[in-house]
Amino acid sequence: MTVESFPNAWHAVVDHLRDAGVSVLFGLPGDDLEALCALEKAGMRMVLCRDQRNAVCMAAGYAIQSGRPGVCVVGKGPATANAVGGLLEARSAGAPVVVLAGGTAADRRGSGAFQELEQIPLVTPVVKWAHRIDHADRVVPAVEKAFLLAGSGAPGPVYLEIPDHLAHVPVSRFRAWSPPALVGATAVSGTGPAVAALEASRRPILLVGGGMRHRNGDGVLESFADTAGAAVFSTASGRGTASEDHPLFCGLAGLYCPEAAAELWRTTDLVVAVGTALEETATYGWDGAIGAETPVVQVNSDPGGLSTEYGGLRVVGDGADVLRAWTRALASKPRDESWPAAIERCRADVRAQAEDRLARMTAGDGLHVAEVLAAIDAVAPPSRILVQENGLQDMWSYFYPYHVCRTRGGSLVPSEQTTLGFGAAAAAGARLAAPDRPVIAFVGDGAFATVRSELSALRREGVGVVYVVLRNGGYGWLHAQVTSRGLDHRLHPFAADEEEQPEGAVVREKSQLEDALRDALATCEHGGGPAIVHIDVQLTDTPPGITGLDGDFPGHANEI
Repeated sequence: MTVESFPNAWHAVVDHLRDAGVSVLFGLPGDDLEALCALEKAGMRMVLCRDQRNAVCMAAGYAIQSGRPGVCVVGKGPATANAVGGLLEARSAGAPVVVLAGGTAADRRGSGAFQELEQIPLVTPVVKWAHRIDHADRVVPAVEKAFLLAGSGAPGPVYLEIPDHLAHVPVSRFRAWSPPALVGATAVSGTGPAVAALEASRRPILLVGGGMRHRNGDGVLESFADTAGAAVFSTASGRGTASEDHPLFCGLAGLYCPEAAAELWRTTDLVVAVGTALEETATYGWDGAIGAETPVVQVNSDPGGLSTEYGGLRVVGDGADVLRAWTRALASKPRDESWPAAIERCRADVRAQAEDRLARMTAGDGLHVAEVLAAIDAVAPPSRILVQENGLQDMWSYFYPYHVCRTRGGSLVPSEQTTLGFGAAAAAGARLAAPDRPVIAFVGDGAFATVRSELSALRREGVGVVYVVLRNGGYGWLHAQVTSRGLDHRLHPFAADEEEQPEGAVVREKSQLEDALRDALATCEHGGGPAIVHIDVQLTDTPPGITGLDGDFPGHANEI
């Protein structure tokens, strides 16, 4: 029997991280710095953050972009409490994040110890699994289980607490580390009621969710759409999974559906939803026919991710495997050419409306957000990754074709929780996960403020993110609602009147835009750390259909 001994739990955990192929961690560790001692001895990279929530968001961005677990180290008590916001976002996004937290020593619990807190009940609602290790013999199986649960099934965050007393006792490993093997692909039949529904459909829509990220390497989504003759839509989190240059791709669904594509949703006879829980933003505006007269066939690897709000068949299985089987089964299906023709007409109308609106903006005064997106498309390579927030002005990027995701994995957005600042922090993780691709964070000034404290760390680590900051003075979404409700802005100043002197380039004219973006991209490409481009925008510059703001959701100009 081979026995390997470690001076304490942190050294054992770091040994597992290295064995599992973890190359970078994020966080702000506890005061004893035992985690840093173990990481430095192992020669592992640690991005030291100034805020625990930002650290979890960075780890989530890394996980979403790479498909591998992102690892975060935080302290105990208020440090763990501050990480909860990031964990909420990671859970909603299905990001495999492993949070390693400190904790009060077993012999000090209940004594009023410094920063003592019952952390397990605090984090349990926002993670897949929360566990505290209380004995050195439990370190090896606990850390293996954390990685197994984070990445298998429906991915998500896990929380592992390493109390202070385990930093002072040796830990032994009596066997080799076991890899976090995933469950093998489930065999899927090409027969049954789902295939029968597909064969009978003449006007299908394929809706692609974030659960299909990293599952379309062989183009199974496009192959299925071609065979079934389906219009392709994406949820916000599923963007960058299916090719947006494909002749059947029509944009995002629900809240972000292009105006001219709404007709497809009104006339479809079958919706196939793969890798999505059919959250409210993805289904916003669906009329009563969808899920009633028009069936919805759902495919999800996690039964908990299947919605019961809509009628139709529900399939538990790997989305890629299911679609491959269905594609083979539908190979001889006759094509109804009227539906592809309708799809092409809608696509042409979508493009024409966007081109007309953009042309009017270009000819007019002032700088518009849609023009910023067009400039990014003009100067940034197709391999770029656009990391988004979900504020008032940056929401333009959710509307196809004002922003077109040119390559797979080229989009990263907040989950349904839309935690303020998630995209601003997650962009750093995305850059480390894809160091050979430009990463552009498209954020409002309110979201950017949450990550300012991390800029020095990103410079030190050479994390080259281009921050395109849309300056409207603060929280544009809330400011707009103050206006719509007739409230006094002097009492509720969500947008500041005074102008700050920002760090980085400031763009106020159309003629400055492309050069400023090129300079920022060049700075990041040559290892200069983050580059910031501030762009003044108007609070009235809202995306098409985003009018009549009312609470969480705006009134939609074109109800589907």
